[in-house]
Amino acid sequence: MDFRHTMRGRRAMTAVAITTGLVLTVAGCGGGGDDDKSDKTASSAPAKNDEKDKDSAEAEPEQVLSEVKSNGITLTVTSAERDEGGFLTVQGKVTNATSGIWLASEWKSDETELKKNGGSMAGASVVDQAGKKKYFVLRDTEGRCLCTKFEGGIDQGQTADWFAQFPAPPEGTNKVQLQVPTMPPAAIELSEGE
Repeated sequence: MDFRHTMRGRRAMTAVAITTGLVLTVAGCGGGGDDDKSDKTASSAPAKNDEKDKDSAEAEPEQVLSEVKSNGITLTVTSAERDEGGFLTVQGKVTNATSGIWLASEWKSDETELKKNGGSMAGASVVDQAGKKKYFVLRDTEGRCLCTKFEGGIDQGQTADWFAQFPAPPEGTNKVQLQVPTMPPAAIELSEGE
C-alpha cells in the first residue's frame, strides 16, 4: 500500500513540474508585433540615461583634498571622513607613472603584526600635529589591515583606488597629515560622516 501511495505522489509531483515548465515556456515565448516596438523603445531609453549619467559624472570632477608625488607614484586623497563609530576612513587614488609594474612593497608596515599584509596601505599613519598624536592603520583580530592591499601591483600608467581606516582624532581636530612611507606628508581636512 505504501508503494502505491508513493508512486501516486511522484506522478503528481512530476505533473506539477511539467505543467509549471510549460506555463513558463509559453509566457516567455508570448508576444506580438506591438511588443517588439516597445522593446526597441525601452532599449533606447536607458542609452540616453546612460549618456546623461556619463555627462554629469564628467561635469563633476572628484574632489581632491591633497596630492603628493614621489619616485613616479602619485598619491591622491579624495576623502577623509570621521564616522560616529570613532573611525577615520581616508580614501583616494594611486597612479603609477614609473617604467614598470609597481608593487607597493615600500608602503608595507614595519610592525610585525602587519608585515604579512605585503604591498598595501598598512604602513600609512595619520598625524595630529596639534594634539601631538600619531594614529596607525587599524587591523582585525588576525592582523589584517583595514586598508587596501595592492595584490599583483599596479601596471605602468594605471590608477587604483585605495582606502585606509584609522582611529579618529578627537572632535576638535579638523586637519591632519597622512603619512605614507617614501611619500611626502599629505595635509588633509577631515569631514564628518553621516
